[in-house]
Amino acid sequence: MQLSWGVQGADLKPAAVHLKTEEMSLMIKHALLSLVIACAAAAPVAALAEDAHVAPVRKFIASKIQPWLTDPIVIEAIKEQNAKHAYLSQADIEKLDLAWRAQVTTANRPLVDEVLGREISKFLAQKQELSRGMISELFVMDSKGLNVGQSEVTSDYWQGDEAKWRQTYSAGPDVIYFDRAAIDESSQALQLQASLTISDPQTGEAIGAITIGINLDLL
Repeated sequence: MQLSWGVQGADLKPAAVHLKTEEMSLMIKHALLSLVIACAAAAPVAALAEDAHVAPVRKFIASKIQPWLTDPIVIEAIKEQNAKHAYLSQADIEKLDLAWRAQVTTANRPLVDEVLGREISKFLAQKQELSRGMISELFVMDSKGLNVGQSEVTSDYWQGDEAKWRQTYSAGPDVIYFDRAAIDESSQALQLQASLTISDPQTGEAIGAITIGINLDLL
């Protein structure tokens, strides 16, 4: 009897394990299928939400930003820095960026203060102030992705490794790049960064780019 019971046990155990394995495999398949369906259903909603922001932001940029992007203060500042930075190597750029990052949190910050003291930075700060909270930040970049002027202190000096520069200046004239909307931690407002190429009004050639932080709650 014991021998017979042992044989039956040996026969049943693998079958039970095999059954459990099949059940687990089926459960995993169902879970993955549910996830795929959920993602597919959510994707259009997310896309629509992004699209809902894009249209009014485009309108805002066309009416409130683009008209002054050809101002001589902006154009000449970019051209001047492009000429100054024409021969910078990547190592030079990274050195400048490291210096900026180190100075941002200190009292002694010659590079940061020099950029903030420029006429273009004062021009951008005035534009931000006149927006009455609609604009949270403005900064202009040169042909290397380095800041030319800004309304607020940025965490870094070089933007050339980021989409805000790569998807605008590097892509050519008449390009607008929209980042994803997000809640700003300090203000708790829904904000979006829009970046666009700045072109020489005389030649149409791309010479730099600008990034605008926009408060979507006020749009």
